[in-house]
Amino acid sequence: MPNEDNLPLDELMSLVTHNQTPVRKNYVEEPQAEYYSLFQQDVPFPAPENPKFTFIDLFAGIGGFRIAMQNQGGKCVYSSEWDEQAKKTYYENFGEVPFGDITKERIKSYIPDGFDVLCAGFPCQAFSLAGKKRGFEETRGTLFFDVAEILRRKQPKGIFLENVKGLKIHDKGRTFEVIKQTLDEVGYVIANDPKVVNAMNFGVPQHRERVYIIGIRKDIADKFGITKETIQNSYPIPTDSTKHFIDIREENVVSSKYYLSTTYQQTLIAHKKRHESKGNGFGYEIIPDNGVANAIVVGGMGRERNIVIDDRLTDFTPVTNIKGEINRDGWRRMTPREWARLQGFPDDFRIVVADASAYKQFGNSVAVPAIQATAKELLKLLKLN
Repeated sequence: MPNEDNLPLDELMSLVTHNQTPVRKNYVEEPQAEYYSLFQQDVPFPAPENPKFTFIDLFAGIGGFRIAMQNQGGKCVYSSEWDEQAKKTYYENFGEVPFGDITKERIKSYIPDGFDVLCAGFPCQAFSLAGKKRGFEETRGTLFFDVAEILRRKQPKGIFLENVKGLKIHDKGRTFEVIKQTLDEVGYVIANDPKVVNAMNFGVPQHRERVYIIGIRKDIADKFGITKETIQNSYPIPTDSTKHFIDIREENVVSSKYYLSTTYQQTLIAHKKRHESKGNGFGYEIIPDNGVANAIVVGGMGRERNIVIDDRLTDFTPVTNIKGEINRDGWRRMTPREWARLQGFPDDFRIVVADASAYKQFGNSVAVPAIQATAKELLKLLKLN
């Protein structure tokens, strides 16, 4: 651990909530963020008392990986996330403030030795050098390099990485080949063709395809006779493809603020017509009660392609400043809680930020049930469950 007297405030708070001893001598009197309460213990998702394995949670977001791994009996011994609003949500649900920027050497230095699994939904940065060189050196300058570097140093037993499915075809597949070769160079066996997993096959009504990369440290793979083919055949089979939007819809009438104004409604209709006249498929989409949502993503498009019709509203008085009036056709956005359910977060997961941040956080998150089903198979290979 760094021997410094003037740690940044967020780093100090991360140390305390991770039960590590801060080395800073002079504590600040007033934390700069109101959510840093060092003694909060009443959280909905505490670590298991008798864990079966340990893991670290990189690019942690709001903790989708953590819920899935804790449900399998794991204890998180380190987390990292740079976004302050996401850290707030993470803290309110797990009682820990994640460390910050994982690209900083000092932040990496807090990662403990001896943990079992590295989990990371690493951002899909552009691999500008992909295809020009080969291997580990080629990933420098990307966030994947930080994951690879941690693997090289710490050598956990297993890895679980998540990314958009387009990663497999980026730069005509060369980027993905570099990633696979890099993982091989730092000591891990993965499938030749890591699978794309769709969340809608695991109990949530959202068409969300993501590539899952699971891997085993080479010496453990040799010990248990695990090959690339073994891992290829270890991805989970679908468990539940029956869920529809109505299964996750808000039980009560939602606020009128989620209903579209007539002006916005007409703008969306006109926008879609313009693209249809050009033969394009862009524009809003209405998800029926018996339908499956499109992938929820950050930005307005994630909401516009997941509009629903909900006729339960009776009070059409606006609660926010809108142009026009509230539409009478029942068109509304899904709520943040509905987005949470689309990602498989339990209803006791605390949403403690404004709607704009909540949409961003859930749009950036992983689908918990799909992660959990895949983690279960990885832990079987590692004999950790």
